[in-house]
Amino acid sequence: MTIATLQPMNKVIILLGPTGVGKTGASILLAKALDTEIISSDSMQIYRGMDIGTAKPSEEQRISVKHHMIDIISPSEPYSVGRYIEDVTLVIDELHRKGKIPIVVGGTGLYIKAMTRGIFSGPSADWKLREELASLEEGQGGALYSYLQELDPEAAAKIMPADTRRIIRALEVYLKTKKGISEFQQKLTTPLPHEFIKIGLKRERKELYRTLEERVDKMIDSGLVEEVRKLTSLVSNSKLSPRRVAEGDQTPNFELSCMQAIGYKEIAMYLNGEMPLEEAIRLIKRSTKRYAKRQFTWFRKEDDIHWIDIAGIQDVSKIFKRAWKILDGLINKT
Repeated sequence: MTIATLQPMNKVIILLGPTGVGKTGASILLAKALDTEIISSDSMQIYRGMDIGTAKPSEEQRISVKHHMIDIISPSEPYSVGRYIEDVTLVIDELHRKGKIPIVVGGTGLYIKAMTRGIFSGPSADWKLREELASLEEGQGGALYSYLQELDPEAAAKIMPADTRRIIRALEVYLKTKKGISEFQQKLTTPLPHEFIKIGLKRERKELYRTLEERVDKMIDSGLVEEVRKLTSLVSNSKLSPRRVAEGDQTPNFELSCMQAIGYKEIAMYLNGEMPLEEAIRLIKRSTKRYAKRQFTWFRKEDDIHWIDIAGIQDVSKIFKRAWKILDGLINKT
């Protein structure tokens, strides 16, 4: 191993890949070897109290290497990609000031895209409007999609009729600006002014899926049900759902982003008596595998990723050595 003279300059390492592939363990060893710190790019690890279901680094791992962008807000608070970029910019700049190369770790493709290529910058969330639109959809299923087809047919053509969250966002943008969301998406924000070194980890699909199923079982054994029980109690009467509060609705507030997380939504439905636990676990496993597939699809659109095939490798030190070998040839380039 070389990397003899560390020259951070303006570099940022991104260790990416699908959920469950083995990023966390490898990132810890990389951070120790480079004497640096880790920045999470996981859209659900930002929430406090969501530990088991989001597979956060363990307390021991977070003591051994400092982590940023984890446990920064309450599950009842809204959080946007734009806010993530504002927050992560401060962390990256501070680490560069200390002469360290930040290691960004995670699988939320939108966060990574926002850092490296910029994102669409539309109006901020209007939770009152979203609540009104959600009420309309509850009263008449399919109404929002028809409404979007009328107001912004270009956006409607790109969104599945059952994707209520994206439909509501597209309507929100149009109703607040009188412009289609596609028009905003064509005008990306400026990417962060850094040299990004992207390392991707991948496994053979069947192997990854088997690992993900085993991880879900471990989450259940580790207390995921109780974690979701506490979370639903916290967010059921969230200030973001005034209609629910007024009506005395005690069911989980699924409009909140935290309740859309895989594992949390399904277990909440079990706790609400909508399905047996066995079915909830089956759905979590299915959704997790589908999410991993979507992550691969997303990352294939990213440029300049140095992929490492770690099929059959479980030893984290071996994964680290492969990543280190790639970094050795890249990190000191001018």
